[in-house]
Amino acid sequence: MAAEETQYPDLVIVGAGLFGLTVAQQAVEKLGVNVEIIDIRDHIGGNAYSYMDPETGAEIHKYGAHLFHTSNKRVWDYVNRFTSFTDYVHRVYATHDGEVYPLPTNLGTINQFFRAHYTPAEAKALIEEQAGELAGTDPQNLNDKGIQLIGRPLYEAFIKNYTAKQWQTDPSELPASIINRLPVRYNYDNRYFKDTWEGLPTNGYTAWFEKMIDDPRIHVSLNTDFFDESQPFNKKALLAAGVPVVYTGPVDRYFDYELGDLKWRTVDFKEVRYDEGDHFGCPVMNFSDADVPYTRAIEFKNFNPERAAQQNPDKTVVWEEYSRFATRDDEPYYPINTEEDKELYAKYAERAAAEPKVVFGGRLGTYKYYDMHNVIDTALTAYEEQVEPLLKK
Repeated sequence: MAAEETQYPDLVIVGAGLFGLTVAQQAVEKLGVNVEIIDIRDHIGGNAYSYMDPETGAEIHKYGAHLFHTSNKRVWDYVNRFTSFTDYVHRVYATHDGEVYPLPTNLGTINQFFRAHYTPAEAKALIEEQAGELAGTDPQNLNDKGIQLIGRPLYEAFIKNYTAKQWQTDPSELPASIINRLPVRYNYDNRYFKDTWEGLPTNGYTAWFEKMIDDPRIHVSLNTDFFDESQPFNKKALLAAGVPVVYTGPVDRYFDYELGDLKWRTVDFKEVRYDEGDHFGCPVMNFSDADVPYTRAIEFKNFNPERAAQQNPDKTVVWEEYSRFATRDDEPYYPINTEEDKELYAKYAERAAAEPKVVFGGRLGTYKYYDMHNVIDTALTAYEEQVEPLLKK
């Protein structure tokens, strides 16, 4: 169909992740417009998408563990319009040298590691003493920064090899900025997040996302590539027609990588199934030692103990997580953000700002790592400050 014959909606959103879904929901609710969401994948929800595993009854987070937490009341009130949340509290454990420890580093970790019974004050003095070899210095690499923050013994046990696996690089060759801080708690609190609200969507992530766009004025086209000119909602046709676009794909891809590629890390998963009801006894187990090739393992059943009656008591599924540098064909997870990357993104951001009817958002569109609540917050703000003014023109 020729571009001039196509009946375009009021707004096209590229990407059905949380940023795009939030903007779509707001546009329809506030202005009653018609919205088309396109996504190259075969599902909505972006990297937060989940599905049910029929054998075990576990909700699988297809792109790795997604845990909702926030201290932002605007975001919390907003998401509760579409889903309720369980009372899940995230706690992480780490296997080191054949022993399991609680993380983040807390008084329990310290006393177990040193086979001691330190008081909070004694533990703090110990850590300060062990970090003292680099006191007064300004470490430029991650290895020395880690030692300065938590002392050599704890750093080498829980951070050094884990980080080397994450980055496929020796920490002495990584910038110190990657770990500006390492939390150490001088009490026995091993709750991973410190936010006011925390939980998992009661009926799963996909049910939450479907509720957000449950409106006849929102239409979703999956398996649809924004850059494929054989389909009507493509970049060239939409720009020519002057249709407002919210773009949440990779910002360098939008500009056909003209200035170069922004660098990302990606994650591979290896699925392992066990003929037992529970393999790790927790949802996430980190592996801190170099002789285990993966960084962590996720046992999905343990995110939802409230669903025990619907789960298979004799089977469980675990995903082992391997980190590596991403190519253009991989799912980008974490921006690498070297100084070179930051400079390159600044150039792309300048180009993006010059696109009169395109709003760039989300992790990929802004080259930033966001938790889910950050994505929603930035989407609500982008709608108010950028998208709504475009739609009112």
